[in-house]
Amino acid sequence: MLNTIINADCLQTLKTLDNESIDLIFADPPYWMRTEGVLSRVEGTAFDGCDDDWDSFKTEAEYLEFTKTWLCECKRVLNKTGSIWVIGSMQCIYTIGGIMQELGFWFINDVVWHKKNPTPNFRGTRLNNSHETLIWATKSKDSKYTFNYKTAKELNTDTVATEDYNKGERKQLGSVWRIAVCNGSERIKDEEGNKLHPTQKPEELLYRIINISSKLGDTVLDPFGGTMTTAKVAKQCGRNYISIEQNETYCQYGEKRLQKTKTVLGNIEKAVFDIKPPKVTLSEMISLEYINKNETLYLHKGVEMAIPDTLPQAVINEIGRIAFGEIKETDIHTGAAILLGGKRDRVNGFDYWNVLRNGLLVSIKDIRKNYRKEVLGFTEYRL
Repeated sequence: MLNTIINADCLQTLKTLDNESIDLIFADPPYWMRTEGVLSRVEGTAFDGCDDDWDSFKTEAEYLEFTKTWLCECKRVLNKTGSIWVIGSMQCIYTIGGIMQELGFWFINDVVWHKKNPTPNFRGTRLNNSHETLIWATKSKDSKYTFNYKTAKELNTDTVATEDYNKGERKQLGSVWRIAVCNGSERIKDEEGNKLHPTQKPEELLYRIINISSKLGDTVLDPFGGTMTTAKVAKQCGRNYISIEQNETYCQYGEKRLQKTKTVLGNIEKAVFDIKPPKVTLSEMISLEYINKNETLYLHKGVEMAIPDTLPQAVINEIGRIAFGEIKETDIHTGAAILLGGKRDRVNGFDYWNVLRNGLLVSIKDIRKNYRKEVLGFTEYRL
């Protein structure tokens, strides 16, 4: 069943999937827009919004039952280490969120997709609806879910200026994502040139979700496949996919889209920024003379060069313990905290201690990086 588009009703098909067989779910369910009549643009032409049969429900109770049913099945098939993303507009996301909490899902974040190019409010009767909300959740509070934190920082172009990003500045990815609505060549159109699906999601949105919350080889499920954006991006990023869609036409166009899609694996897809470096002890570095036994360490943090004689100093022994003043022996983390005089009992000593090399201060953190590369063959990517 892996890497297939299933042309069927999701409520029935979800029941055929094995328990805890899915690593990541992206769900773009019917919004039940509750619109009536014809929505006209300013110049009088009709706006092609979401009025398809699949978005129609007779009553609130019917929509609630439908939502609870597919969410129950998604929870059953979701791996204990997996997570689910559900997207919706104001008409449905609060209903969906309430049901998810009722079913025991644990919320990680709600993310605002801020549309760079939203559809205007033609009548001018309310604020321009320029966002949708995504709920990111796990199966339970104790789920050990995938989160590629440093990969997310690499994908953050929302709060880092282009010039600063190109210089290497990175910041935490926030919960407001500025991404354009799907348009141009990415928009799937039918033979008459009309958009095939009214709510096709942009690939950039799925690219973020899949790369920050799954790993290579994981299985991504989309129970409302539409034009197969989720499947397309999953394949591109080296993940497996299962896409369920009841509309045969959507499936046909989706198959063609996937046939053209190639897997392209770079640092983002491989999450190389989140690969944990091998542990290295100070005694190991001392044994290979990357740091010398009885060498003087200087406490200093910052880009400005300082005169070593004015800095707090310590001497390191052959097993990586340090001594200074009345302190006969301690570790570099506790020792740094003591000399800094703050309220913390420990700090990361690798951020503060330096040695002299050719008359210049060199961080032991950089020395550790060189050790990992030269001795262990491990290259650290952006920190």
